[in-house]
Amino acid sequence: MVGMFVTGMLVFLPGAAGPYFVGRAVDEGIVAGSGSGLLTWSLILLGIIAAAASVGVLMHTYAVHGWLHALYRTTKLVTRKTTQMGHVLPQRMPTGEILSVSSSDADKYGALSEVVGRAAAALFAYFVVVGLVLSTSVPLGLLTLAAGPVLVFIATPLLRPLHRRQATERSRSSELTSLATDIVAGLRILRGIGGEGTFGRNYARQSQLVRQAGVAAGIWQGAVEAVGTLFSGLFLVTLTWFGTRLVARGELSVGELISFFGYAVFMVVPIYTFFELVQKWVQSLVSARKTVALLEQEPPWEEPHTTQRLPAGATIHDEATGFTAHPGELTVVVSAVPDDSAALADRLGRYLPSEAEPVPAELEDGVKGRRAKQTRAERLAARRAQAEKDRQRARRRWGVTVGGVDLSQARLSEVRERILVSDTASMVFGGTLQQAVDPHGRLSRAEAEQALVVASAEDVFDSLPGGWQGHLDERGRGLSGGQRQRLVLARAVAADPDVLVLVEPTSAVDAHTEARIAERLAAHRQGRTTVITSVSPLLLHHADRVVLLSDAHVAAEGTHAGLLATSSAYRRVVVRGMEDETGEAAGHAASEAPSEVAHGTGPLHLGSPGHPDTQTIIREGTQEVTDD
Repeated sequence: MVGMFVTGMLVFLPGAAGPYFVGRAVDEGIVAGSGSGLLTWSLILLGIIAAAASVGVLMHTYAVHGWLHALYRTTKLVTRKTTQMGHVLPQRMPTGEILSVSSSDADKYGALSEVVGRAAAALFAYFVVVGLVLSTSVPLGLLTLAAGPVLVFIATPLLRPLHRRQATERSRSSELTSLATDIVAGLRILRGIGGEGTFGRNYARQSQLVRQAGVAAGIWQGAVEAVGTLFSGLFLVTLTWFGTRLVARGELSVGELISFFGYAVFMVVPIYTFFELVQKWVQSLVSARKTVALLEQEPPWEEPHTTQRLPAGATIHDEATGFTAHPGELTVVVSAVPDDSAALADRLGRYLPSEAEPVPAELEDGVKGRRAKQTRAERLAARRAQAEKDRQRARRRWGVTVGGVDLSQARLSEVRERILVSDTASMVFGGTLQQAVDPHGRLSRAEAEQALVVASAEDVFDSLPGGWQGHLDERGRGLSGGQRQRLVLARAVAADPDVLVLVEPTSAVDAHTEARIAERLAAHRQGRTTVITSVSPLLLHHADRVVLLSDAHVAAEGTHAGLLATSSAYRRVVVRGMEDETGEAAGHAASEAPSEVAHGTGPLHLGSPGHPDTQTIIREGTQEVTDD
């Protein structure tokens, strides 16, 4: 901003001081009939203009630098806060609100940063002009000095309605962004149930509300700019009229009158810049309220005063349900209510439950005055109450123990490292296939390929032209639902945690693929603790132990075959999958051929024979893939 101010002063200098040199050239050159005087003052003016033009490039560079610095610094802060808060943040604020702060609000801060430096330089130029006018005529100097504050004061009553309508536009835009993210995230499901038309109409309706709010805000913004233009023109006419009268009385020369006219024309620029600063300031105030509401969020987790290490290869016990996962076993949790098994998975990973919709950050349309303050206070209180509830829940005894050590007694980073929970909501980020499977660049080629094979995701590799360096769109939009799910599973398998918790890992794949995944996953995780929530007979067939949940408590446990024979409740839950038993046999037959690959005893083939990607190697500890 300092660089913008310094270079801005030099850029504004010809406009501020130029009329003075023009007036001197007229009086000492043209009126006096002196060619040398005209040439001297013309060369001085030309030099100033040339210097300002060259500095203008540097000014623009500083302007772009300051804009981008403010924009990306805000994005960085939002990203850091999102990482810090994790899964808790979407429960505190709507997703669209977070995205809007990171994108549109960050851009407004960049615009404000640019205009502040330019307005400071314009203020300097304003005082230069005032000084030059005062040195010639005190009345005209005082008129010039008072023009700026008077014009800003006249426009002030328009700023409050402008602020209110821009806040409404910002709120509706945030809701539109949230709706768009929901539609994109659930597009495949919406198509499956025929609901895309309903959501499309909702999006169109909200889009029109945003347009209407934008038009309303634009009207008031246009009114502010119109006032600025009108009174700047009146100032120009007034200053010229007074200058002409002084010339008629012999108090000003012709050159000085021309200088005054030049000053009046130039003064439109700094005055308009002041109006622009006010507008950007109002817009940034609207955005700042949302940004502060986001950045003031604090994670509920607090490290224990005395930490304990989680013992390796220990029994995991959940006190709420009575569930126990024995070390080295593959345990499948079956429940007629998917939310119960999903809640168990969240507790095993020490994730807070999502019990309510996030509190909106802005007011509804039409809420004004005292009611607006009351509603804003109520929402602030609700958000703080939710944050306090999360803190209390996160800091008390968790109720899940590993070898007798409650998860609340261990560092959260250790819990996340030792116990990995992967569910259907896990994100696929844009980037290469290698980054999707191995985001930390820790795997060898064999390990990365093995993860794809275990998840039966070789077709994802083959479908990308670049192999490991093939590009994936955000959320894996270019993949089918089954491919995306298998890619998420491959990433979880590649992480190789001590305890792997998978929530419905095969819900989007066909029976043949599910049979391959079940066999390969059981073999790959043999001897390590694995918990899967599913009612699929294909997964249950490979389970060391099956646990049935009823009313969120353990109702029965044993082997799949044993529970089928002894528990009618268990049979009722899994009977829907029993119709696929014939498909299961076919699936086992189909998986016989690649079974030696799944067990790591046979060669691995990704892509077609001779494909250049079959010669690639993932370097240990790097994100680069090079030809072998």
